[in-house]
Amino acid sequence: MSKNVVIVGTLDTKGKEYSFVNEIIKAQGVNTIVVDAGIFEPEFTPDVSNEVVAKASGHDLGRLRKVNDRGTNVKAMSKGAAKVVLELFEEGKVDGIISLGGTGGSSIAGHVMQQLPVGVPKILVSTVAAGDVSPYVGVKDIMMMYSIVDVAGLNNVLKEVLTNAALAIAGIVNNKKPIPKSTKPLIGATMFGVTTPCVTTAREYLEE
Repeated sequence: MSKNVVIVGTLDTKGKEYSFVNEIIKAQGVNTIVVDAGIFEPEFTPDVSNEVVAKASGHDLGRLRKVNDRGTNVKAMSKGAAKVVLELFEEGKVDGIISLGGTGGSSIAGHVMQQLPVGVPKILVSTVAAGDVSPYVGVKDIMMMYSIVDVAGLNNVLKEVLTNAALAIAGIVNNKKPIPKSTKPLIGATMFGVTTPCVTTAREYLEE
């Protein structure tokens, strides 16, 4: 059975880049589900429209377009896309997720990815990956890849980065196997420098 990778992004401003990634993933024998989190008309037809995404957040797309406030738009589409993707996950249709963008797109994608459980492959190609990524990653296993250049045109640099990201997510979902779960309880502990030997000893003791 083919695996599914969800692609979440703003197809009105970065449609060519998302189309490029979409085709590479599909060429690896992986199905894609494209969710449009943009406000205006997409550059190619998604599987889940921006109208559906806006409605999922309780907003009217026409009004969002008319007011066109960046902060409101990002918040609304983040909430809507997260709801849509969670529903897809609950239906067993999400084996991995990928997105790309600048600050706005990364904010949307980061929020969506943070709603998915640890273990679901998540790749975010971003212009902010070279800085403090804590707001985008939160406490989830989101893999951020630095785009080096802005996601604004398929130049030679961006093509290399996007190709690697697309092949990476396809390779992960095609090869990932269920990992046996331990029956032991999880214990959280913090350590820093000089306390590491103590925590290591405690961990070894508890593992026995």
